[in-house]
Amino acid sequence: MDPRVKPAGDRGENGNNMATFHFDLVSPEKLAFSGEVDQVDVPGVEGDFGVLAGHAPVVAAIRPGILTVMSDGTHQKIIVLGGLAEVSDKGLTVLADVATSIQELDRAKFADKISAMEAKLAEKEGSELDRAIERLDQFKSIQHQLNTTAMH
Repeated sequence: MDPRVKPAGDRGENGNNMATFHFDLVSPEKLAFSGEVDQVDVPGVEGDFGVLAGHAPVVAAIRPGILTVMSDGTHQKIIVLGGLAEVSDKGLTVLADVATSIQELDRAKFADKISAMEAKLAEKEGSELDRAIERLDQFKSIQHQLNTTAMH
């Protein structure tokens, strides 16, 4: 390994952790998060991806899932229900259809939403049915993650 390259998280001589970058999470209702972060893991339509300082510019569609924000050793988990993510030289901006922190989530209402989605499947057919099943699977995946992972 090149001696000038430090592994991610290496404290180096100045005691600083990883380089930080600016992250904004925006939904129609509010600015859900704005600040300097170490890393953000994004649920992308084409696969989940992590963003660190210096990430190559990219625009990606996001699927319903759990977005994880890491900063100063803490992990904040936020449920997003689709949208767009843009990485630029200014940082990461996520424009989410809905953004709710796990602490704010009403799990009973979320379960009711899944039940309602399941009940409406019988009304759909063809490609509309395919899209409804895909979205239901995404919501169930979020529910499974909520029920099986430790909330840091």
